[in-house]
Amino acid sequence: MALPTQKQFQYWGIVAVVFILVIWGLGNVLTPFILGGAIAYFLDPIADRLEEWGLSRAMSTIVITLSAIFLFFLVFLLVLPTLIGQLGQLISTIGQIIENLPQTWGTFKDWLSGRFPSLDLEGTFMTDQLVSLGNAIQSRGGDLVTALLNSAQGVINVVVLLVIVPVVTFYMLMDWDRMIAQIDELLPRDHAETVRNLARQIDRTLASFIRGQGTVCLILGTYYAIALMIAGLNFGLIVGFIAGLISFIPYVGALVGGVLAIGLALFQWWGGTEVIDGATVEVGINWLRIGIVAAIFMFGQFFEGNILTPNLVGSSVGLHPVWLILALSVFGSLFGFVGMLIAVPVAAVIGVLARFLIKEYKSGLLYKGHVGKDG
Repeated sequence: MALPTQKQFQYWGIVAVVFILVIWGLGNVLTPFILGGAIAYFLDPIADRLEEWGLSRAMSTIVITLSAIFLFFLVFLLVLPTLIGQLGQLISTIGQIIENLPQTWGTFKDWLSGRFPSLDLEGTFMTDQLVSLGNAIQSRGGDLVTALLNSAQGVINVVVLLVIVPVVTFYMLMDWDRMIAQIDELLPRDHAETVRNLARQIDRTLASFIRGQGTVCLILGTYYAIALMIAGLNFGLIVGFIAGLISFIPYVGALVGGVLAIGLALFQWWGGTEVIDGATVEVGINWLRIGIVAAIFMFGQFFEGNILTPNLVGSSVGLHPVWLILALSVFGSLFGFVGMLIAVPVAAVIGVLARFLIKEYKSGLLYKGHVGKDG
């Protein structure tokens, strides 16, 4: 005999409260385990495919682990030093750009006035604001960067993640199917099939988003980084990395990366004077290179929207961009970094449960009333 609906809501409400309290109190402790579980979930289809080819689960896990170690060292040796170097130079360049904002604004104002004499750009409000912004960042930016780089706690956390996450991932990947089977055995027998159906919907949503969108982010980040470096943009690698990393939020990755890249392109190729063979030469604005940088992001957005996302993610993921941004904002604000890690899975669960409850509501008497009962 099934429990009354009111009792079921009470029990599930208690489970939800316990979950929130655990995340609230143990968020930092749980971070490597959540990351390890997420990576194991991401890699589980590869392990299943290797099992289909005849390998055991343990051997499949070992093959995946050795491949991941090889890729990690490859990235560490070839990409990471350049990435870190460009990041440091980018921070310095951004500080320099902000410091020179008043002068840049004056140059841009003179350029506009020369081509559009009717414009009145003599007001001092913008100049004053840029000066204030530059002074504020100059006075506090250095302290902030120094605090971040010299944070011993931050270094310890990174080391802990690098050590614990691979270990957790290895064991969870090896025991993934066994864990799922044990969880299935604990399901209430009266509702087991319903819970399984909901779990399959949640898995489809997460698989489409995490695995599919993760692949899209990797491809886009690689494309942006290589294309910008070929175009000759300074810090092209780090800009591509940033753009690819946040491409899971529709349009945001291309917008942030495009604004950053075009801003750096304007700074790099705006013109000025250069010393060539001992002579000072006036160099004009290189609109061609600036246009190439803009075209790279326009093509990337077209490629992502028309080819990558439809084929790798699917047309119906179940996570609306607004709902996703809201989940990331709320969970990030409440639980910090660990909240952002669980935001997507929790958003997927809430979305699937909301659709299930709406379906149940529309099939019940509260929605149909006497008409549905008599019909």
